[in-house]
Amino acid sequence: MDITAALPTFVITLREGVEAALVVGIVLAYLKKAGQDRLNTWVYAGIASGVAASVLIGILFNGVMLALAQSDRPYAPVIKPLLEGIFGVGAIVLLTWMLIWMTQQARSLKGEIEGAVSTALQKTDAGWGIFSLILIAVLREGFETVVFISAQFQQGWLPVAGAIAGLLGATGIGFLLFRLGVKINLRQFFQFMGVLLLLIVSGLVVGALRHFNGAVEALAQVDPQFATLCPATRASCILGGQVWDLSQVLPDRQFPGILLKSFLGYTQRLYWVQAIAYLTFLLTVGSLYLQSIGSQVLPPSATERSPLKN
Repeated sequence: MDITAALPTFVITLREGVEAALVVGIVLAYLKKAGQDRLNTWVYAGIASGVAASVLIGILFNGVMLALAQSDRPYAPVIKPLLEGIFGVGAIVLLTWMLIWMTQQARSLKGEIEGAVSTALQKTDAGWGIFSLILIAVLREGFETVVFISAQFQQGWLPVAGAIAGLLGATGIGFLLFRLGVKINLRQFFQFMGVLLLLIVSGLVVGALRHFNGAVEALAQVDPQFATLCPATRASCILGGQVWDLSQVLPDRQFPGILLKSFLGYTQRLYWVQAIAYLTFLLTVGSLYLQSIGSQVLPPSATERSPLKN
């Protein structure tokens, strides 16, 4: 069985899962320091609720996509690729924001979380405050992964398997850090995973444009009045001329093409609008990311010892 389609979601879920694990670990460490271990159950409830809410959102998203795929409505062939393109754009925006924001905010992350926990402990309903903090942290990471999986729905359920594996991996790393006190260089981990994430998100740009082109093509076929959008003389409807057609040399549904597609956004048929958009996004966001990691990504305390020992 080809598991290549599971690799991008594994990378994304692993990275975001570790971020959520850091938040959980910092909260548990602060509660222990403050002698408020009794509130740990609220932390675990927040984790469970965040994961459950993410799964529910994923089921709803993919249920809509499946219903459209099986619908016999006249415009269903148009709406399905259009939604896939919209999900793709949503995933690009969310993951790019997460990549740049998390890198820039990493220095102050621990202080901000401890400040939020301290504020919650001063209230009579401290448990709900802790629960909300964890729920939002987990749901934020989970929602970004769900949107990415929805954008990759045409690849079947393997992306879901990759997400589950990434979640298990993040749980394992969190256990090593916060329970066993194992030293892991999180700075290097996030930098490496950030580069992979940048390449994966750049590939989403190519895929989203392909879906939008597919929606226009379907519209031209469904409604004759839009037929002029896709004349037979053009290689594509909205993507311009063709850069290459490597379908006979390096198909993107077979190894190693499918691996390049998963991590680099490779497509066997590339058009000029896709190529320009890909390079523009990669160079622009890549330069912002490299600038953001010019300083330390995480404070020394996060990489040199377990937060539970602070």
